[in-house]
Amino acid sequence: MKQKSISLITIIVLFAAGAVMPAVLKQYHLNMLTEIIIFALYAVSYNLLLGYAGLLSFGHASFFGLAAFATAVSITHIPGLSIWNVILISMAVTTLAGFALGGLLLRHKGAYFALLTLAFNSILFAIATKWHSVTGGDDGLSITRPDLSLGFTTIPLASLTNFYYLTLVVLGLAILFCWYFTKTAMGQTVLLMRENEDRMKFLGYNTNISRLILFTFSGAVAGLAGIFYTFHFQFVSISAISGDMSTAVLLIAFVGGTKKFWGPILGAFVYIILQNYLSDITDRWPLVMGVIFVLMVLFVPGGLSDVITNFWHKFFGKKDDKDGKLTTAEEVRP
Repeated sequence: MKQKSISLITIIVLFAAGAVMPAVLKQYHLNMLTEIIIFALYAVSYNLLLGYAGLLSFGHASFFGLAAFATAVSITHIPGLSIWNVILISMAVTTLAGFALGGLLLRHKGAYFALLTLAFNSILFAIATKWHSVTGGDDGLSITRPDLSLGFTTIPLASLTNFYYLTLVVLGLAILFCWYFTKTAMGQTVLLMRENEDRMKFLGYNTNISRLILFTFSGAVAGLAGIFYTFHFQFVSISAISGDMSTAVLLIAFVGGTKKFWGPILGAFVYIILQNYLSDITDRWPLVMGVIFVLMVLFVPGGLSDVITNFWHKFFGKKDDKDGKLTTAEEVRP
């Protein structure tokens, strides 16, 4: 009960802090914070695969970019479409794609799975590049954010502040739902499969179905992040579905730490801030980010979340931190 109370208080405090940000931040920083929330959800979706299921994917941008393009194409080719219908259409496309790809790719494991995800990402990238009449090819697609209709009133989303609040509420709740998902029987089952799949099969679990559900869910969540990516920039290009976008989420997850649920959120915060400030200093900022990634893997393999947790345990004597940590097979019994 104590852990649940702490979690609830933390969630309320975070939403309250987010609600006052437009009053204390300049437009530039508010724009950056909106981007951080979007990439935090994207990284959380990736960590459901890597941290919980132990599935290393090099093609997670497939879902992110597919939803981003589906959003732009829907708005461009279906005039008058409400923002809720745009989200519904794009989520449906991404969820179906996740289910279809999962059915094919999850027949393989390890390096074969990772390389297949990279191959399918490359195929989608090639389609986005060549199908110029739909995707805009190298030129990309520009959109205008639809206004938010609540029935009794309409909120213009041309305002960054209004869009920030929409992003905070929708993506914040999505992150919260992902956290809840990890606490369900399904989430714990996937975690135990990562630890000992043979044992789970022996106990009667259908590991293929469980993994497919997780893969589809992860793809849908990444798609939601891709939708708001297009809304935020009001533009989408082939970079949204490129290998660089898959590399970015991998970097975010490792920098933040994959052992804890909030690790990728921290990673997104650090990555976006570094990217924005380094890009103002040098055109070679990807090289700097790559060096940071290598150093993190070599010297801090647990990520920044692990550093913070160890610091907290050392100076405050906190021994038990199961609420935000990925539980091991020894701690959970089916």
